[in-house]
Amino acid sequence: MRNHGIGSWTARRARKTPHRTAVVYGDAEITYGRLHERTTRLAHHLRRLGVRPGDRVAYLGPNHPSFLETFFAAGQLRAVFVPLNTRLAEPELRHCLADSGASALVHTEAFEEFADSCGVQRRVAVDATLERALGDCPTTPVDVPVGHTDTAIIMYTSGATGRAKGAVLTHGNLIWNSVNALVDAEFPADTVTLLSAPLFHTAALNMTCLPTVLKGGTLVLEASFSPGRTLDLVRRHRVTVMFGVPAMFQQVAVEPGFASADLSSLRALLCGGAPVPEALIRTYQGRGIGFLQGYGMTEASPGVCLLDAERALDKPGSAGLPQFFSDVRVVDPAGEDTVRGELLVEGPNVMNGYWNLPEETSAVLKDGWFRSGDIVVTDDEGYVTIVDRAKDMIISGGENVYPAEVEKALFEHPAVADCAVIGVPDQKWGEVPRAVVVLASGAEADAEEILASLDGRLARYKIPKSLVFTDALPRSGAGKLLKPRIRRTFGVSP
Repeated sequence: MRNHGIGSWTARRARKTPHRTAVVYGDAEITYGRLHERTTRLAHHLRRLGVRPGDRVAYLGPNHPSFLETFFAAGQLRAVFVPLNTRLAEPELRHCLADSGASALVHTEAFEEFADSCGVQRRVAVDATLERALGDCPTTPVDVPVGHTDTAIIMYTSGATGRAKGAVLTHGNLIWNSVNALVDAEFPADTVTLLSAPLFHTAALNMTCLPTVLKGGTLVLEASFSPGRTLDLVRRHRVTVMFGVPAMFQQVAVEPGFASADLSSLRALLCGGAPVPEALIRTYQGRGIGFLQGYGMTEASPGVCLLDAERALDKPGSAGLPQFFSDVRVVDPAGEDTVRGELLVEGPNVMNGYWNLPEETSAVLKDGWFRSGDIVVTDDEGYVTIVDRAKDMIISGGENVYPAEVEKALFEHPAVADCAVIGVPDQKWGEVPRAVVVLASGAEADAEEILASLDGRLARYKIPKSLVFTDALPRSGAGKLLKPRIRRTFGVSP
């Protein structure tokens, strides 16, 4: 086998455990043998459509077996997989397709209208037509050489400057990230992973899905998250691992049936996106379940640090220790090592760079070290704690929201003379965006009108949940918004 990348995993799993269940989706169960067969047929179908090594193959749709089939099929062809965030507005999706130069788009039925108008020539709808096409395709191996340095995936991450950037991750990046997860987390061969967080997120795909497949476990895929259904699925499928953001686990914990639900099969809860509140940790500990809390970023595939369940309450708010094959440094502005400063990350899981953005790449990668932009502090045991977020990023329900992108959209409203976007606490989502707006002289507009102007232009999670008006915003002598002062003044209930 000349394929040593991610695309070979279905063949290697089918060789070892062909009859073991790989994916559960609704009432359907797909074995590893069947997953490999379908993936190979899809690879042949994409090749017939003209997909060649290096071509970008995008996927748009909720969690579905076809997501995995497309991902592994692209890997067989040495094509590059581009997962698209279904929560993005149409202009944002078009940017990702155009920027990546996607030559093929696989999509579910819900996105048929968008697919027809997006400009991508080769479109594959996940429907009966595709099933007929797969039936006409062979199951013979796709004999394309793939190495660890070949690009496997372009994952778009919201840009702090207002445009999404594509992190270029190689097959080696994803493989080493999975190895880190197997060393540090809970993925034995009998793993049953419930995955209702969207697979287009790097943590759901790379920290949860791929390690499960590598070990030959079972993925219980859900198209969307439902706290009540989660409890039923854990009981029915004897789920051992769940992944989510704190807001998801909080919603499960307040379900009426939580106290009496059968959670005896659960071994660990994998959580990312934000620190888990201490009260929530204690709630699950009361049921005998601990949290493994991860910290990372798309550019690191994404695992950087992990906090064990045993230290969750000893180290509240900590990001944990570096993962096994990841290394970190904390440096001051002069680049000297310190205990409080910017976190740098190095390891075989760190990206090659941003897609077609050499200047942005050179700004964050130097001598193999990735500049996270996060300000951290380390203690005498080496535990890392995030104390500030670079460029004022907001994490809302596990989604990254960059104020610059939202502010740019707000400035397009004729009544807005100046604006700032900050994060404010929210019981459900952890934090949500709030807009602080200065109206143009003589202009009249209310909060609802201004926020409504963002609908359809930004993903809904990026649209501020509240807007307050002010006469002026504080700025430095260089004209930079003084975000700490703005947060102190407007970060509380008006």
